[in-house]
Amino acid sequence: MQGEEQPRWQHASPPQWRQDARGEPSAGDESDRDRDTDRDTDRDTDRESEFERDREAGDSDRLSGGEGLVRRRVAGSRLAQEILSPRSRSRGGGETSGAGGGEEAQWHGDGEGGGGKDGVGAGGGTGAAEAQPPLLMNDKRKYVGMWTRVRSSVWMIGGFAVIVYMGHVYIWALIIALQILMTHELFGLATRAIRSRSHQQHAAFRFLNWHFFVTAMVYVYGSFMRRQLMVSFTSDDTRPLHRHVLISFLQYHAIISYSLYIIGFVWFILSLRPGQYKYQFGQFAWTHMILFVVFFQSSFFVANIFQGIIWFLLPCSLIIINDCSAYVFGFFFGRTPLIQLSPKKTWEGFLGASITTVVSAFLLAGFLGQYEWLTCPRKDLSTGPLHCRPDFMFQQQLRTVPLWLRIIAPSGHMWMSSFQRHAVVFAIFASSIAPFGGFFASGFKRAFKIKDFGEMIPGHGGITDRMDCQMVMAVFSFIYYQSFISPHTVTVESLLSQVMSMELEQVQEVYVRTGNFLLGKGVDLAQLHTSDPQLWG
Repeated sequence: MQGEEQPRWQHASPPQWRQDARGEPSAGDESDRDRDTDRDTDRDTDRESEFERDREAGDSDRLSGGEGLVRRRVAGSRLAQEILSPRSRSRGGGETSGAGGGEEAQWHGDGEGGGGKDGVGAGGGTGAAEAQPPLLMNDKRKYVGMWTRVRSSVWMIGGFAVIVYMGHVYIWALIIALQILMTHELFGLATRAIRSRSHQQHAAFRFLNWHFFVTAMVYVYGSFMRRQLMVSFTSDDTRPLHRHVLISFLQYHAIISYSLYIIGFVWFILSLRPGQYKYQFGQFAWTHMILFVVFFQSSFFVANIFQGIIWFLLPCSLIIINDCSAYVFGFFFGRTPLIQLSPKKTWEGFLGASITTVVSAFLLAGFLGQYEWLTCPRKDLSTGPLHCRPDFMFQQQLRTVPLWLRIIAPSGHMWMSSFQRHAVVFAIFASSIAPFGGFFASGFKRAFKIKDFGEMIPGHGGITDRMDCQMVMAVFSFIYYQSFISPHTVTVESLLSQVMSMELEQVQEVYVRTGNFLLGKGVDLAQLHTSDPQLWG
């Protein structure tokens, strides 16, 4: 603006050392780079000193010019605007000034009054007094995101219920689909995190990534599903070639899986190129981390499914209940931050969700334990109706309750099953330890400055965002079942699996010795063969 006094640094004469009296460059002992650095440093120092004097003098016109310069230099930093702007120190009216001028002001209470465009409430805070964090329910904009999240949750829960009703094999297929989607999201993140200038290199390593994924799938599901695969194909005489191939695969499953991994390892070594070593080894490490953290953990759910759908359904449901309850309690009552990694998590949401999850686990376990198709284990890969003798664990009995439960059972006795007690243990883990899977994912996303792993689920993010706690729960439920519930006895399926791994001569020997044992017990083998044809295939 004409006639306006300019800061001294804007019309200062060039430093005298740049030219001598004849207009020729002077010869100094320092290099041009050092002189340029000193020149920039002196100029920045002059600017900062001039600007500080202007602010102290209270010259608003000159301050606005200096403020514009500083704002350009810090690329629009909000923190610099709050520090340098005189309006943020007085009355509200800006974007974040005043106790009611925005979420920042509500947290810090830095001002009096307010009403900026991002404001949630009206002023009232003065000085530097700390105000309580705002409730999410007071921010009308949050309701839009909440309803989007609710609609997506209803669709997911409905689809999940349909697949569970369809049976064991369909649930297994669902888990495989989720694993593929999660791995795809994380492989994409790995590619963005470690960039390469060669698009051809990206494509080549993408095939290698999926080779390791298939190798992991062959090894894990070949181990978990060995018994079911053996029973299904050994009882089918219509496809002898398929049965022979599958039995050979199961017999040499370990060496086949290892060979597939070695092929991928050699492939990786031969693909190393100069100038791409860091990218290639970074991708190699990312691939193994993704397979270990995501694929192997989520695969434990498959082992739980065939022990009975209830051992899969209950742990999954508890994570869903805990997640939804934490969101609701945090939305309406949350004020106290729980952990720095996830600012939206609050103690109110955590405690409310914990109580809700424990109560829901006890009631849900009693309800689900009544259905035979949920409690019966599946010994093969069939999809037909399932019937079995109800396990003693799911039967209701009159039991004495501890003193701390006398509030809900004043008589000191309650009808409950053993499974309900195990369900309470699952609930405690789901509400106290499993959320750390979500905190781990939050820290991971913060490290790479991303909000979500994907955008497949509106209001939730990607598949990985919804499965972070589920993977932790899958491992715990499997280990808990194997440690405290699974009967440590020899079953027909486990014995058959061992027999099928033997040579033909050994199988014949087992057959002869078993027949002699039955004859010694007085069993008529001929009558046994005619009386139960289904037993003999």
